[in-house]
Amino acid sequence: MVSRIYVEDKHKILYCEVPKAGCSNWKRILMVLNGLASSAHNISHDAVHYGKHLKKLDSFDLKGIYTRLNTYTKAVFVRDPMERLVSAFRDKFEHPNSYYHPIFGKAIIKKYRPNACAEELNNGSGVKFKEFVHYLLDSHRPVGMDIHWEKVNKLCYPCLINYDFIGKFETLEEDANYFLQMIGAPKELKFPNFKDRHSSDERTNAQVVRQYLKDLTRTERQLIYDFYYLDYLMFNYTTPFL
Repeated sequence: MVSRIYVEDKHKILYCEVPKAGCSNWKRILMVLNGLASSAHNISHDAVHYGKHLKKLDSFDLKGIYTRLNTYTKAVFVRDPMERLVSAFRDKFEHPNSYYHPIFGKAIIKKYRPNACAEELNNGSGVKFKEFVHYLLDSHRPVGMDIHWEKVNKLCYPCLINYDFIGKFETLEEDANYFLQMIGAPKELKFPNFKDRHSSDERTNAQVVRQYLKDLTRTERQLIYDFYYLDYLMFNYTTPFL
């Protein structure tokens, strides 16, 4: 339950990671606050995601976990569920990826693409959004869930953990900088506003999402909404165009 929560002891922060909602830049901020880097703008993608610099809450004993949960400022940043889903699909399946294509792509194509050719089955590239949605909604998925499209409800457990601050990706810079001011971060530290990867791609926004939803039936769109219903409800996102 606490495996996705990062700890910054100096400013007494707990940050729950929600992929595709600014988490890469939040990790950069945490590295600066921890004294592991002088600037958030000079930290590479690999250092953010593959370095073992940051502590997670589950690395502490039970007393350490409960003490921090009860006394630290707990924050989570969320995003419109449909936008987050499309953003994850674009990132993991529309660009070369040595993990998601062979692990997820091959399984998705094998189950949801009739008459797939040998090359498609072999490399797992070229998954279509509709196929990805079929996988997402399938109660007998050929491969498990992934944090990039898992519900925030299942990642951060907001019904069990009383978060002090809930920011939104849609107002990320404003919310993040307000939070940094609130916890007494150095005044010169500002939240970085750049894409961690595929910087030339248009950001996933409501217009981009509509283009992807066009490929789905009304029933499929409704089922996605139903799948993420608690995230829509808890974080006050409006019902999407269905």
